[in-house]
Amino acid sequence: MRFKAALIHFIVIAAAFAAGAGSVSARTLQVVGFGDSLMAGYQLAPEEAYPAKLEAALKAKGIDIAITNAGVSGDTTSAGLARIDWSVPDGTDAVILELGANDALRGVPPAETERNLDAILSRLKARGIPVILMGMMAPPNMGGEFGEKFNPIYPKLSEKYGVPLYPFFLDGVAAQGALQLEDGMHPNPKGVDVMVEKSLSAVQGFLGTISGGTK
Repeated sequence: MRFKAALIHFIVIAAAFAAGAGSVSARTLQVVGFGDSLMAGYQLAPEEAYPAKLEAALKAKGIDIAITNAGVSGDTTSAGLARIDWSVPDGTDAVILELGANDALRGVPPAETERNLDAILSRLKARGIPVILMGMMAPPNMGGEFGEKFNPIYPKLSEKYGVPLYPFFLDGVAAQGALQLEDGMHPNPKGVDVMVEKSLSAVQGFLGTISGGTK
């Protein structure tokens, strides 16, 4: 009888442990998409924006995730730096960082853009929040010299902070009129689909490296 009681006690404890472990592994990943209009979904419905479509694509792969859209149209890296602390709440598991397009369009000195992105990455690192950096490229009309200073910012910061880099957020969409709004800059819903399709593997791999993530 004493052995039987001990066995039952062990089974109950083991079951409780397994249930607890399952609840941890099943915890929904809380991710913030932090950026400008390209993240916010300029002129698009909320469900058509990159964070929403990326979340749906990841869920389709069996990943329990919620991606908050913290994109603000018109934001420069300076504006992003000013709001990073309150736009990324405590409890955030990861950040998809996309900023810099407006800096390039406005001719902000690349050194200033780099300083701001560096400061954003530094603050997130201090809070222990993993980041995937979405790269941007300078528009050709800004001139070759500007591009030579701007484009290396993202690989440089990726290496400095040891964060994964998706080289170009608008890959497959830039200069493709059928995938853009009439302004020739922002993606339309089909363009967002392309962005999600192209970046999905990189984001999924990134999530697999963080605590609670899944490969």
